[in-house]
Amino acid sequence: MALEITDATFDETVLKSDKPVVVDFWAAWCGPCRMVGPIIDQISEEYEGKAVVGKVDVDANQEFAAKYGVRNIPTVLVFNKGELVGRQVGVAPKNVYTEAIDSLLN
Repeated sequence: MALEITDATFDETVLKSDKPVVVDFWAAWCGPCRMVGPIIDQISEEYEGKAVVGKVDVDANQEFAAKYGVRNIPTVLVFNKGELVGRQVGVAPKNVYTEAIDSLLN
């Protein structure tokens, strides 16, 4: 399962990570988010120890969604060394997310 990230833990979990970080901004009421969720959970298991994979519930945690301009969900952001390096808005195939991580691991 992907890590639950909140406004309170975002800085420590995402911005200070020494590994690539994938963050899924989602909400329980969002249909497309329910399609992306299982993909993010799979990636979390496959990249355990190599990357941080987490989810932010935008209804409960709005600070970083606003800071990074997340206006549509699902939006998946990719961070490396605290910098935003990738953004995928809407549903995408699993390989779109894994290729983003792989490019940072090589």
